[in-house]
Amino acid sequence: MIVLLLFRRTCATTLFISAFPQNESDFTLSFNKWRLPLHSESSINAIMVMTGVCQTIFAVLRLIEPTVVLEELASALFDTALLLVVKDRSANGTDPHISREESQQKAITNFYLTFNLIIQLTPILPSMLLAWLGDRGWRKAPIVVPLCGYLLSRIMLLLVVLFRLPLEVMYGAATVFGLSGGYCAYWSGVMTLASLASTTADRSKVIMRVELLYGAAGLVGSLVSGHLFSLYSANVGHGTILLCVAIALLLLSLLHSSVLLKVKDVSKEPDEDGHILSPTNGNVATQAPAGKNMVNMVLLFAAAIMYTSAVGGAMEVLGSFVLKAPLNWNAKQVGYGNAAGAAVFFTSFVGVIVFRRCVSDAALIMIGMVSFASGIYFMTFVTATYMYYLARLLTLFALIPMPTIRSLLSQQVPASSYGITLTSLQLSLKFAGLVYLPVFTKIYQATLNRLPGCVFMLSSILSVLGMIPISIVGCRSPQRQHYQRIQGD
Repeated sequence: MIVLLLFRRTCATTLFISAFPQNESDFTLSFNKWRLPLHSESSINAIMVMTGVCQTIFAVLRLIEPTVVLEELASALFDTALLLVVKDRSANGTDPHISREESQQKAITNFYLTFNLIIQLTPILPSMLLAWLGDRGWRKAPIVVPLCGYLLSRIMLLLVVLFRLPLEVMYGAATVFGLSGGYCAYWSGVMTLASLASTTADRSKVIMRVELLYGAAGLVGSLVSGHLFSLYSANVGHGTILLCVAIALLLLSLLHSSVLLKVKDVSKEPDEDGHILSPTNGNVATQAPAGKNMVNMVLLFAAAIMYTSAVGGAMEVLGSFVLKAPLNWNAKQVGYGNAAGAAVFFTSFVGVIVFRRCVSDAALIMIGMVSFASGIYFMTFVTATYMYYLARLLTLFALIPMPTIRSLLSQQVPASSYGITLTSLQLSLKFAGLVYLPVFTKIYQATLNRLPGCVFMLSSILSVLGMIPISIVGCRSPQRQHYQRIQGD
């Protein structure tokens, strides 16, 4: 304030001298004419408001959420572009013994089988190395390095579209993406930073908030992806503008995570007295385990593997399923369908906020599993677009289980082991993908003409089986006791 006052008085004096007053009266008039209001209350309030707004914006930019939003916007655009490019390249079947549509379906599913297997297999060692680096202080490494792989793979798809390169080039893109750590390392890094920045009591809510923003970005990206894919001119083909926008968003995400993202250092456990607050009741205290609770960890890993297999297997063939008769979706409908899937993030977030007040985390997970099992079972018999959206409506809580499982898992280990534990979970899901991806793909191809929705029924069964270990974890968890913690001297 003193500097500001001196500056204003200097400006007033300078203006006065330039006016060359001839006498004392002229001096007084000149000074009063050009003097700035030094004590204007409205000016001070405006400066304070602007300062507060700038501080808030800067604080938000230091969080992990902007990186997640920018990356998922780009990924939503990329997913639509890749599916539609593969569809166009697979339109001309060469097998005379099967129909053109069946040949196209097999070509699409075979491409995605190989593409996804590469993505599942190659990140194993890189993600372990990045997790090791993250737990030793390099918290940004599991986020920045995979984002570089994201960027290179998107650029390679753009080259495929521009120069009509063979579709097999995308297998190389998948390899580059996997060697950078892939989604396994990236999402584990995101969850680690979200866990470190939250208390044990609020961890489920914080992780679900990240998932909500992730879904919101996916919803927006999916809604506009079909329209952007259809934009073209004489110089650029379908998908070029879409991929350019995706690459620009990834560049922004990479810059944010490298420059602005703030990492919270944790040198000791959040609660030194050995107690944590229950996530379902702010006044409930439970004794923190002295070490790792291996039994609960194994049960949570088993539930996560079964549920991820159910969801991943169904989603593996769902993209191909909507492109064939009787749905026969175009680019815009594919984008809207992806947006319907992303909207589940909103309903799942609301479910967490509402249900966590009255049920335990284990019960919360089972609610989500039942939601997905019912919706994906209904998908078995979908024959029209409106039925597809009805099936999606039933899965409104389908995204609750995995972030809640991660939250429960982080409560079984000390904070120094968050990174390696969550990465181990992601690696387990990767190994599971090496099994369920080919199984679901081959079952879909074998039942393509008789009951193409058979894989959805299998997915529903797996989801129900995943409720068994979660039930055991719920029984093993300490019962809530209604007493308040009394602070010592």
